[in-house]
Amino acid sequence: MRERRWRPDGPLDVERTLAPHRRGSGDPAWQVAPDRAIWRTCRTPEGAGTLRVTVQAREAVVVAQAWGPGAEWMLETLPRLLGADDEVSAFQGLVERLGLECHQLIRELASRHGGLRVGRTLRVFEALVPAVLEQKVVGREAWRAWRWLLLKHGEPAPGPAPTAMRVFPEPEVWRKVPSWDWHRAGAEAVRARTIVNAALYAEKLEAAGPLEADRLLRALPGIGVWTSAETRQRAHGDPDAVSVGDYHLPSLVGWSLTGRKTDDAGMLELLAPYLGHRHRIIRLLELGGRRPPARGPRMAVRDYRAF
Repeated sequence: MRERRWRPDGPLDVERTLAPHRRGSGDPAWQVAPDRAIWRTCRTPEGAGTLRVTVQAREAVVVAQAWGPGAEWMLETLPRLLGADDEVSAFQGLVERLGLECHQLIRELASRHGGLRVGRTLRVFEALVPAVLEQKVVGREAWRAWRWLLLKHGEPAPGPAPTAMRVFPEPEVWRKVPSWDWHRAGAEAVRARTIVNAALYAEKLEAAGPLEADRLLRALPGIGVWTSAETRQRAHGDPDAVSVGDYHLPSLVGWSLTGRKTDDAGMLELLAPYLGHRHRIIRLLELGGRRPPARGPRMAVRDYRAF
């Protein structure tokens, strides 16, 4: 076991900063223990690793322990995972410059959630696979597939991790997942092909910076603006990557900032003053924004295993 103690240079909400990396309550790569410790596994460049993160509030110190071949890498990159590279001061300056032009709700949420950071995992393919699984389906359907595939093809987490935690498989493993396992997971052939094909370019994707990664991702079959943004938000900590094409976000942004629904174009227009921090604005609205009242049926959960 390796350990690191790290003191952030400002307010930090560890749980909310790390929350986007969790894929449902049964995520085999993520657990929150009864003592509020966050457990996370990762396929690092050095191999499998398990990370346990706690906070000593009195000292304002983050304490992390790690196990496995990837332990040193996980501890070394811990500050980036927790948003040490996030230019939150630039966002605060933007809010001040906008003055009265800044939406009142944004000012309130920025003040209330001053510890929210946009962190980066530095693992592109690990962020891409669940994003592909989430394409055009409800969250529960995607998370079920993610859970099934990791439990089936992931390796056991190193160290004393909670039961049933698994490590994200190597790209070669994803390329060899048989068709019947994709079917059992509930992922149809289109999403399966997208992941298998992307696995061929995993090494190139990992080496690319944020802008280059966007170009490379969108050049792959089955990956568009939404999937690229969802991947870069997590892997590169891109505070401006907007998930255009999302089923819920335009309504959230429109209703929160104007009291009425809007579409993707309207959402981008409302977010235009916050260029450079549009994903951060959406994260804040997800924490304290307003959603339109539900007046129709919810999107149904499909089960491709029955097809």
